[in-house]
Amino acid sequence: MTSGTSLACAFDARPVEPGSIAGLLLRAARLHPHSGIHCVEQDGERFISYPELLEEALVILGGLRARGCVPGSNIALLLGQPTEFLASFWACLLGGFAPCPLAPIRNDQERWAQHLAHINVLFDRPLLITTPDFMRDMADIDAVEIATLRTASPETDVHEAQLSDVAFFMLTSGSTGNCKAVALTHANLLASLPGKNEFQKLRGSDLALNWIALDHVASVIETHLLPLFAGASQVHVSPDLILADPLNFLRFIDRYRVTMTFAPNFLFGKINAAVQARGAQLSLDLSCLRHIVSGGEAVVVETGRHFIELLAPFGLKSSVIWPAFGMTECCAGSVYSQQFPPADRGQEFASLGCAIPGLEMRIVDARNHPVHPGEPGELQLRGPMVFGGYYNNEEATRAAFTAEGWFRTGDLGRIERGELLLVGRSKDSIIISGASYFSHELENVLGQLDGIERSLVAAFPTRPKGADTEQLVVAFAPAFSMEDATRLYQLMIAIRNTTVLLWGFRPAMILPLPAEAFPKTSLGKIPRSLLRKRLESGEFSAGQERAAQVLSQHSGEYVAPRNALESEIAGVFASIFDVASTAIGATANFFDLGGTSLDIVKLKLAIEAHFNFHLPIATLLQNPTVQALASRLVPETRLAPNDYDPVVPLQISGKKTPLFCVHAGSGEVLVFLSLAGYFVNERPFYALRARGFEQGQSYFESFGEMIDTYVAAVRRRQPHGPYALAGYSYGAPVAFEIAKRLKAQGEQVAFVGSIDGTPTIGDVMKRLDIIDSAVVLAFFLSLIDRRQLAELPARLRASGEDVCDYIFSCAPPERLADLDLTLQRFREWTQLSHALVGIGEAYVPASTVESLSVFYASPMTGTKQQWLRQLQRWDEFASTAARYIEVDGEHHTLFSPQHVTTLQAALRAEIDRTLGGR
Repeated sequence: MTSGTSLACAFDARPVEPGSIAGLLLRAARLHPHSGIHCVEQDGERFISYPELLEEALVILGGLRARGCVPGSNIALLLGQPTEFLASFWACLLGGFAPCPLAPIRNDQERWAQHLAHINVLFDRPLLITTPDFMRDMADIDAVEIATLRTASPETDVHEAQLSDVAFFMLTSGSTGNCKAVALTHANLLASLPGKNEFQKLRGSDLALNWIALDHVASVIETHLLPLFAGASQVHVSPDLILADPLNFLRFIDRYRVTMTFAPNFLFGKINAAVQARGAQLSLDLSCLRHIVSGGEAVVVETGRHFIELLAPFGLKSSVIWPAFGMTECCAGSVYSQQFPPADRGQEFASLGCAIPGLEMRIVDARNHPVHPGEPGELQLRGPMVFGGYYNNEEATRAAFTAEGWFRTGDLGRIERGELLLVGRSKDSIIISGASYFSHELENVLGQLDGIERSLVAAFPTRPKGADTEQLVVAFAPAFSMEDATRLYQLMIAIRNTTVLLWGFRPAMILPLPAEAFPKTSLGKIPRSLLRKRLESGEFSAGQERAAQVLSQHSGEYVAPRNALESEIAGVFASIFDVASTAIGATANFFDLGGTSLDIVKLKLAIEAHFNFHLPIATLLQNPTVQALASRLVPETRLAPNDYDPVVPLQISGKKTPLFCVHAGSGEVLVFLSLAGYFVNERPFYALRARGFEQGQSYFESFGEMIDTYVAAVRRRQPHGPYALAGYSYGAPVAFEIAKRLKAQGEQVAFVGSIDGTPTIGDVMKRLDIIDSAVVLAFFLSLIDRRQLAELPARLRASGEDVCDYIFSCAPPERLADLDLTLQRFREWTQLSHALVGIGEAYVPASTVESLSVFYASPMTGTKQQWLRQLQRWDEFASTAARYIEVDGEHHTLFSPQHVTTLQAALRAEIDRTLGGR
């Protein structure tokens, strides 16, 4: 293979001034051969010079041309490491192909599949370059591994693009839920970069730091193309390294002598807190840093000023923060302020400064007429760096531009003395910690909750004075009297839990309002901006007071930690929920606070890191309060044997009959966490967890032993009936047998529920082996996809490969980290699941219970009607005809954020019906 330097020399005859974006790399390789990119990746650090980047890109270009790619081809990039992404990105540009960066959707296989299907249609079946981690998701996608492309011979010629050609696409969320593709041309980018550098003045001696994922426009243009344009070097690090410890941002600046970087305001707030907590331990020299471009959300003047003051002793310049405005549609940063903080004294938010050369900006009123200087209105942009339209979306493009060609940003602002200050947004989006969320997505899910008045729910942002980022408000009108404090509390908790499941964070405010408080347009829409204005003016103080009163009544009084150990655990709880440690009392319950299945894994890891010892997850499940957990962590109990108790209290408030839910074939109960939160203050929710998860515990030896153990455990919690029992999948016949046993002991069992489970376990025609068990478990843990679920058993039997080794090698590393799953733990979990199936396969149901309620969803194979016919075998085992209730989702997605709202509503209604409200 030719060396990078000689490849660069092959293009020496080309002009220095690039005629396309591809020319930027050719020029940098020729004129700045010692500059390049420091990549901090999972497997270590690597420096790749610009000539070496050119060499790698030309090799991948050879591979793409060998696959038939021609100029104008659309190519999607799903690549996690900077070296993989950048080499592929430049291969596309050098070949005249239009790349589009993608980011995976974690822990939601259904949404991820829908997103990939949309991309496939939007770009007319593009080739997708990826790695083995993601190949499992590509059942209907034309995909190729980057390792395959890297085996090709390097190309020696590149495509001469036209300025009007699309250079690359960037995705942006749309109001319909499907993303839109912003088409940025070579002309857009070549107009933008010189304008940016008029402000930033980067040179070959500079070094830029990027920690934003490379599917974001700021990382691609602001901290990659712009330094490349100037011949400067770059450092690219994983976002996780910064988000896990914000002080790493400062350490990388010091270590690499960074002169320019990018950071949203929320990071300043996190760094401020970290420096105040650990400032005396820091040894930093930040004198190298010239400026931090800050965009994505408004810069809070007090937060930025405090950041500068705290870090001044480490050499940070007082003028280091540059508040900026930019959008994907205008090639990222296009408006910069170099006057922070002196020019912003007395303001809550920093002004954004002046537009780069060539960009026009104006403010217009509701009739699209320009307003006088200083008056607020919608911000519109025009200039050669503004895109021409959304790819394959004429409707969105028409809506984005005025007849005169001005781009409607959707942001509200004002311009004074040529400087821009944003005052809000007309778009229905919320920006939390630099990430955008669309109101309608949450409102659609919340609208399914029982108790919310139809169409009277609104999600919108607010920003309390001095806050580091916007905060989410959910306003709703209850379909019952607000004097019913118990129902109101239950609904508020359901709103909180649903938001956590869908978006991963908690609303800052959940606001009950009377129906008449919701304004509506002539089209029946709620103007969220007006709700925000009324909230911030104090009009909704009565609703805020009522919400605070209800939460106070039902959450119990704050109990201060009694000792240092409880205070430390409260601090760990607070870090998980991102609240002040003083907000967490000794009796705070992790699940009542809204802890999810992933949160419990985070808590386990945080406790282990803080106290430096292994903590069984069962200890957390059985001791979810600060006080209870502290009692298990003191030295005299830490090493004591933890007797097996199958009952896990996921929700203990409420005076109605408790519900006991039996695990699926995995034996674990974390899947029920999303469901249990909807029973708050209504009825306790207990889950039955299999034996064998903890060290030294044996598996159940027979189905009868399991039933005996569970019946005894249920009666210890609830000595007498009426009982309410349910089981998911494998757990359905287990719940049925528990009900029969309790009935035989003279107790009343009022409710028996099957959640998508048949009366028998396994397939009587085919016994499951360890390979089947491992593959099914892996699928339900989202380690493999549906195609692998179908194909892997036969493949692994034929090859003789170890099933656990194989699954672990192809599982997404991020998912393994989320589950804190090692190969040994997965192997042990597989053995446990296989043992459960083994003792259940011989089980034959007999006799009857009084009644049965069967909840059914779409099956993984076949039609819903075929699945329903299998489930109707339950009719044989109920004295009265079983009831069949259809719910949303598929068998494996019943408890997902999109579907658990309908499941919980159906389940709660059915339990209330059978128990007569008890």
